[in-house]
Amino acid sequence: MQTITILGSTGSIGCNTLDVVSRHPDKYRVFAITGNSQLDLLVQQARQCAPRYVVVADEQRYNQARALMQEQGIEAELLCGAQALEDVSSAPEVDAVMAAIVGAAGLMPTMAAVKAGKRVLLANKEALVMSGDLFIDTARQCGATILPIDSEHNAIFQCLPTNFEYGNLAASGIQHLLLTGSGGPFRQRELATFNDITVAQACSHPNWDMGRKITVDSATMMNKGLEFIEACRLFGTRADQITVVLHPQSTIHSMVQYTDGSVLAQMGHPDMRTPIAYGLAYPERIDAGVAPLNFATLADLTFDTPCRERYPNLYLAIEACQEGQWATTSLNAANEIAVEAFLQEQIGFCDIARVNQETLNKLEPMPVCSLQQILEQDRVAREMATSVIRGLS
Repeated sequence: MQTITILGSTGSIGCNTLDVVSRHPDKYRVFAITGNSQLDLLVQQARQCAPRYVVVADEQRYNQARALMQEQGIEAELLCGAQALEDVSSAPEVDAVMAAIVGAAGLMPTMAAVKAGKRVLLANKEALVMSGDLFIDTARQCGATILPIDSEHNAIFQCLPTNFEYGNLAASGIQHLLLTGSGGPFRQRELATFNDITVAQACSHPNWDMGRKITVDSATMMNKGLEFIEACRLFGTRADQITVVLHPQSTIHSMVQYTDGSVLAQMGHPDMRTPIAYGLAYPERIDAGVAPLNFATLADLTFDTPCRERYPNLYLAIEACQEGQWATTSLNAANEIAVEAFLQEQIGFCDIARVNQETLNKLEPMPVCSLQQILEQDRVAREMATSVIRGLS
């Protein structure tokens, strides 16, 4: 029986995690669930999975959450605030932590789980993008196990040999990692019409069911850019050892190319329950509630190279990865500010890339080695991005 904390239980990953857990009541027990604004859903989840703790990130929502829990007769203890998130991530009773809080807000509780030596199911790519080597080094020092949950990184992880040596692809006979991406909803849209893209259009993904921020990132392919950075950190690779490949069907989730000419690919329906179940049960396999592929009816599998003009954010992320930690931390911060401004209809779709690029251009490179320096760089980049947006409007 594993005891699990689910950070960001009301998001897409969190909901899918609870679905998989509910299928195996003999294997998993929920210690804590956390949310921010979707309090009705959070309380509904508490009624279904009976956690010991419910955590609301926003302290101003505590009274509202308490009233809802009392109405529903929820017996779990209600906690709130940033420290509570860290506490339920590092509690001695917890075996595994699903890190699914979107954005920079997930860094500190995820790092708390790492420092406590937990098995961390990492769905929060921003934690690695922001903190990079510090995150990986801390995991090694504290005996934490990091299992990637993003479908692409999970696919690569499944295709790696059992003797894979971190940071040394050649020793495992690996030539290249191939990171696939659907290309989002605007893969074939006329570039001349990109300024007319609406929030509703950008929030509609052809294959995956995700939250609004991640769906917009998928439309700009910043999501793939962040995944590129994350893959470099997770597997210890150089930027030139990873290639992004457009694969509109989202059937092959990523691949590993070996020096003997072999290519291993992980395939499946575009359903996050598959990598979630793999992370929960690793190294075993459990039912995820996902139907197997029917190869008799499978559509054609096509591949392409992403166009720089169509996806400037992707190439900006790759360049930031080559530049170093200050750049990836800053890019993640700027992008969060830019996407939120787009969702609030303060800037246009194409302005997201402009804000990100101009923010990096205006910032001075500096060493980012400690957690304090990372958080300071994040703050400075957010302020710069906000200033850039004011200039645009």
